[in-house]
Amino acid sequence: MSSTCTVHDDHTHVHGPDCGHPAVEHDGHVDYLHDGHAHHQHDDHVDEHDLAGVHAVATPHDHAHGPDCGHDTLQHDDHVDYIHDGHRHAEHGDHYDEH
Repeated sequence: MSSTCTVHDDHTHVHGPDCGHPAVEHDGHVDYLHDGHAHHQHDDHVDEHDLAGVHAVATPHDHAHGPDCGHDTLQHDDHVDYIHDGHRHAEHGDHYDEH
């Protein structure tokens, strides 16, 4: 890991296994997806990480997203994300990705 940090200023939430945000393995540590960013708790601050190329699979849920699923949608690049329980899910094969 690099010795320089891109610090996410004024971040008061502490990330961890029970914080409620999706966790993804990234470069030898865990990042938490939060407000459209990837955050890593580091010493006394939170680092902002780029997740380019990281595949974050959404926690399984009991329904399929689609035009009539009842969740708000958001156009994202070449696909639609579904806003679900505070997360953005995108259909990808037989699962949903966290965005």
